[in-house]
Amino acid sequence: MANTYTQCYLHMVFAVKNRDSLISKNWKESLEKYITGIIQGEGHKLLSIGTMPDHIHIFIGYNMNQLIPELVEKIKTSSNKWIKINRLTPFDFSWQKGYGCFSHSQSQIDSVVNYILNQEAHHEKKSFKEEYLDILAKNSVTFDVKYLFDFLDAKMD
Repeated sequence: MANTYTQCYLHMVFAVKNRDSLISKNWKESLEKYITGIIQGEGHKLLSIGTMPDHIHIFIGYNMNQLIPELVEKIKTSSNKWIKINRLTPFDFSWQKGYGCFSHSQSQIDSVVNYILNQEAHHEKKSFKEEYLDILAKNSVTFDVKYLFDFLDAKMD
């Protein structure tokens, strides 16, 4: 539509099914490149991507012409198929159901990019469970434990 301008930055987070540590350092960079191609092919701008053995962070300049669930589904299904076709792990690989998606302002771009690019150092001090709960809290997201990633127990302390 003419005279329509948008600017939206999204930080997406999702985990390997059962939080299994299946993403190897040997092929994580190839996975990141593959996912980058998906994101750019869908008209979004990748700002940073950070893969850990059991989860991934993706930060994009979001193209408002695609629904977020459609983008996440495309990333998950395409990358899942790519991992299987290339036999990158001897284990049954798939992404967990669900994801986190958080918006950020332009003034936060550098800090979110740095956060994602420093995942390895970050996880020397904090587990993914702690990290994800912190992200939810910082974004004032209320949640039902039964719908949170599989790594959480049925009850919270």
